Amino acid sequence: MKKNVLITGGTGFIGKYLTRLLILNNFSVSIFSRSIKHNTADISYFRWDIANHFIEEEAVLKADYIIHLAGEGIADQRWTAKRKESIVQSREKSIQLIYDVLKKHNKKLEAFVSASGVGIYGAVNGSEICTENTLAVNDFLGSTCQKWEAAADTIASLGIRTVKIRTGLVLGKDEGFLKKLAPIFKYRLGSALGSGKQYMPWIHIDDLCSIYLEAIKNNEMSGAYNAAINDNTNNEIFSITLAKCYGYSLWLPKVPAFLIQMVLGEMALIILAGRRVSSEKIEKTGFQFQFNNLELALEDCIGK
Repeated sequence: MKKNVLITGGTGFIGKYLTRLLILNNFSVSIFSRSIKHNTADISYFRWDIANHFIEEEAVLKADYIIHLAGEGIADQRWTAKRKESIVQSREKSIQLIYDVLKKHNKKLEAFVSASGVGIYGAVNGSEICTENTLAVNDFLGSTCQKWEAAADTIASLGIRTVKIRTGLVLGKDEGFLKKLAPIFKYRLGSALGSGKQYMPWIHIDDLCSIYLEAIKNNEMSGAYNAAINDNTNNEIFSITLAKCYGYSLWLPKVPAFLIQMVLGEMALIILAGRRVSSEKIEKTGFQFQFNNLELALEDCIGK
């Protein structure tokens, strides 16, 4: 009988890719959705409503593993006080719903795997390579990721193996942040942003999904793991490489930081700051990245 993986946020960018990979690896998949969807041979849909504390318990009770991706998009809207609260609560309250069902029924999963972000190391510029032991920073990104991981740790308190995947910028085909950048660069209007020196820890969507698969299959994995390539890619290098993939060299000047701040407000930190991260811990599990060269990863994503 196939093992079942319940995915929260399964209809999003990462969730869609991950669902396909799990099915290819002979898992059945359950997905939480706020709307009614029709089941398929390999996917069962269940309803939940985080705001109204509603969850179909059957989804949790039939799961062998849970992969938690749900949460309001960090970069989808300006960071008003209300938006910040929504970003944090969407991560904490969704895990609380799952925790309550697990505890109520004394349900033991084989593993709980939660998304997190390299933003836990803060919106800081610098050349330090952050490991999973690097102290978190208490700016908005850092504190959000800390609360996210603390919520995941409540699942660990039930005696369930818990893994936290600290994700970098995810490169995907027609998805994620490349969806916004690609048209600009395609028409030769791309440029570096701010100083261009801010690091951009990145990962190809295929590698990220493979890390999630490894996290449920490898019983030795527990705790936090960085999911990003450890290289020297900063915004200028990234921009030059993306332009090269479209067959030209950057010709426009860098976009001044103050203009980005005027448009995005505090959220501009996502673009204007970034730290390097180490991938040593995940690689020590035996995991091997398929894409560790930025140019090849970008070419794959834009169909070159």
